[in-house]
Amino acid sequence: MEAPLSGVSAPARLAADGEGVGHDELALAARNHGLPLEALRYDVTPPGLHYVLVHYDIPPTDGDDWRLTVGGLVRDRLDLDLPALRAFPTETLRVTMECAGNGRARLAPRPVSQPWLVEAVGTAEWTGVPLRVLLEEAGVEAGAVDVVFTGADHGVERGVEQDYQRALPLAVATGEDPPVLVAHAMNGMPLPPQHGHPLRLVVPGWYGMAHVKWLRDISVRDRPFDGFQQNVAYRYRQDADEAGEPVDRIRPRALLLPPGFPDFMSRTRVVDAGPVTLTGRAWSGAGPVVRVEVSADDGRTWADAEVAPPGDHRWAWQAWHAVWEARPGDHVLTVRAHDADGHAQPVDQPWNRGGFGNNLVQRVPVHCR
Repeated sequence: MEAPLSGVSAPARLAADGEGVGHDELALAARNHGLPLEALRYDVTPPGLHYVLVHYDIPPTDGDDWRLTVGGLVRDRLDLDLPALRAFPTETLRVTMECAGNGRARLAPRPVSQPWLVEAVGTAEWTGVPLRVLLEEAGVEAGAVDVVFTGADHGVERGVEQDYQRALPLAVATGEDPPVLVAHAMNGMPLPPQHGHPLRLVVPGWYGMAHVKWLRDISVRDRPFDGFQQNVAYRYRQDADEAGEPVDRIRPRALLLPPGFPDFMSRTRVVDAGPVTLTGRAWSGAGPVVRVEVSADDGRTWADAEVAPPGDHRWAWQAWHAVWEARPGDHVLTVRAHDADGHAQPVDQPWNRGGFGNNLVQRVPVHCR
């Protein structure tokens, strides 16, 4: 459901020169939260530390009477309660999920929205029914193009009243490698309310806007979906009046688990002189990370870290480590990832009006004593 109010296609506004983070952005930051970077030590993120972004409200959900419908251009419409859904074959995948707006608050000029720094990420083991299994059961008819997913969260965004909806191309929705999941469990437990209880979509390799939470309807369409979240909100645009390119797969990123201990306000790290082991995680939606570089002089010189292979978890982050010989003084540690498709993190900001896909390298100030 989408009802226009005003300013239907208006892009997010940009902060004026010198404009600080406003109360509306602080309210969003209080509702949503990122991963504490020290939690990068976990292969699988505990649910309470995994990043959360809720567009509207966490809707009231009752698992006892929740139903998922699968309809549209299908032979047999499905109307499933949770026991019926769980009767289908399930899979468990370890998937790194990242918000498309991660890094937005570091851009200049700053797009006004959820003010993420670099922490909007987490990795979980998601269990659910492969979407292709449900679509095979329903029987997708000839001429199908997109599959649209509707959540139970409802609100107004830039003048449009709407249920949260996103779509995937049919080829992605029916893919086997990786499978898209209709997930009902996170790290072996029922989904927490903030993560979409009782059902959510999990789309390995795609930014978080595609992983529709509180999933209640799946509809097969014979034309590309043109809803707000697809054609207005999540687009790479340089100018307000251009159509832009869709936001989809995660760009490569490496994060450093900050060494030593922090100053309370500045978060500057304090370490002792001598060898310091640096560790972190790296990931990409285009395939495995094949190289991570580390710099102790804010990107003037680089050295290779050792990167763990993805192993059985192709859609999850990879661990990396390096040893830094720390000398007394002030330093800026920087890391950047390179993926198997030849993409690398930029050292200069990849600006766009929505603040999406900003995988600018992380910079961590460190004082060595």
